[in-house]
Amino acid sequence: MLTIARPGRLEQYAAPDSATAAFQNVPHNASRVLELSLPAAQHGLGAIDLAIVAAYLCGITWFGLRFRGRPRSLRNYFLADKSISWWAIALSIVAAETSTLTIISIPGLAYQTNLAFLQLVFGYLLARIIICAIFIPQYFRGEMFTAYELIERRFGPQLRSITAGLFLLTRAAAEGVRVFAISIVIGIALGQGEIASIAIITAMTLLYTFEGGLAAVIWTDVVQLCIYLAGTLVALATLLHQIPGGLSGMHAIAAEKFRVFDFSLSISAPYTFWAGIIGGTFLTMASHGTDQLMVQRLLAAKSERESKKALLVSGIAILFQFTLFLIVGIALYTYYQLPAESFGKADRIFPTFIVNGLPRGLSGLLVAAVLAAAMSNLSAALNSLSTSSMVDFYLRLRPSTDERLRMRLSRWLTVFWAIILFGLALLSRRGGRVLELGLSIASVAYGAMLGVFLLGILTKRANALGAFAGMVCGLALNLFLWLAPDLTKQLSRFTVAWTWYVTLGTIVTFAIGYMVSLLATKHD
Repeated sequence: MLTIARPGRLEQYAAPDSATAAFQNVPHNASRVLELSLPAAQHGLGAIDLAIVAAYLCGITWFGLRFRGRPRSLRNYFLADKSISWWAIALSIVAAETSTLTIISIPGLAYQTNLAFLQLVFGYLLARIIICAIFIPQYFRGEMFTAYELIERRFGPQLRSITAGLFLLTRAAAEGVRVFAISIVIGIALGQGEIASIAIITAMTLLYTFEGGLAAVIWTDVVQLCIYLAGTLVALATLLHQIPGGLSGMHAIAAEKFRVFDFSLSISAPYTFWAGIIGGTFLTMASHGTDQLMVQRLLAAKSERESKKALLVSGIAILFQFTLFLIVGIALYTYYQLPAESFGKADRIFPTFIVNGLPRGLSGLLVAAVLAAAMSNLSAALNSLSTSSMVDFYLRLRPSTDERLRMRLSRWLTVFWAIILFGLALLSRRGGRVLELGLSIASVAYGAMLGVFLLGILTKRANALGAFAGMVCGLALNLFLWLAPDLTKQLSRFTVAWTWYVTLGTIVTFAIGYMVSLLATKHD
């Protein structure tokens, strides 16, 4: 049993073995750090905090519902009638690529390691420049609703169906992990009712997405981004206030964690300079250049120029955001000075501080901030999955469907995907950092997807047969690397980090696709 002193009372908790060991190994002058720090010492949210969370959920749903009744056509429902300002799209892009797992896993990653993840973000920035140069001009040639219409224009309808189908499968699987991440926060905040809480949040997000379409999604994204960034800044300020010496004291205790660059050539290490610049560039080229979730926002801009501006500005915001999350992780390490295993897993560290380390009221604000990121990402996924299902599949089979029926079906497809994502979230309970799990699932398909897009955009000789052959090979390689890491190590004496999946998959897809296209042309 551990006895923890609080103002006016003593409380006892049954601590797990790992937590007890951690308690015994912490220096005596760090006893301040142990107050409310161990997972066993959680007290959950109080009435004030729960009221703040409830007020947020009701308020953001009400705000999203203000856009109900506006969508009267698919162009309005799925592209917001191309009337959104570039700055709102930029903030929406950032919010869409930020989920609960980002907010809880990135601080946990820094807690365990250092700032090396920023090397990946540098690749994110470089990729945005490339997308502005070669992808966005293609998307603004004619009226397009989805990224996969570009594939049909170049390779025909069959390959469009394959790429769109791959998007639906992998986006749903990755999003299921992101939705599940909500349960980590809810479980720590309430101690129970995780499944019911996920269901409530999913239902409330679905409500305004169902009614307002992309316009509701983008403008609620803007609000939610402000909420979770403000909440994270409050958490960092609180941590620095409680750490002796503030920022300088944090640097003195955890100086080694401020290391950013790792120039090692190991392909097994996920966060090196080369994995960041090369792997991060390919990953973002795929996620922001070929994934409907992001492309849909770019297509909603008023013009090609505003679309490019939105994407580039989002890169600056992303750099600030990830730096903030990582610094929070280092501050948490300085505050607790405990092994990450004391919390069960690294993903629990930041939520534990939010619930147990913040004053009443601030805890509720931070939980609301984390839920804001979850709802933002979920609404983006629901809208993009519905768009692709409707435009890339249904309307190709029944193009003469009248506008009223199109709108009704689009809304019900949003409901369908909400149910699917909720189900997948319940199946996503497995070990490992949920951030890396979510990114790994997406990365498996991204390589093949990006390779096909580059074949279509950069070459004139590539044909549908070659693109399909390359896509199959690239996808098979990434599936092998992801599902059989032990076998990969036996065959090659090293494992391949997930940050290289997209790069390798893209190279294989492009090379084989181009060669098969040339051979098919010569044979003809």
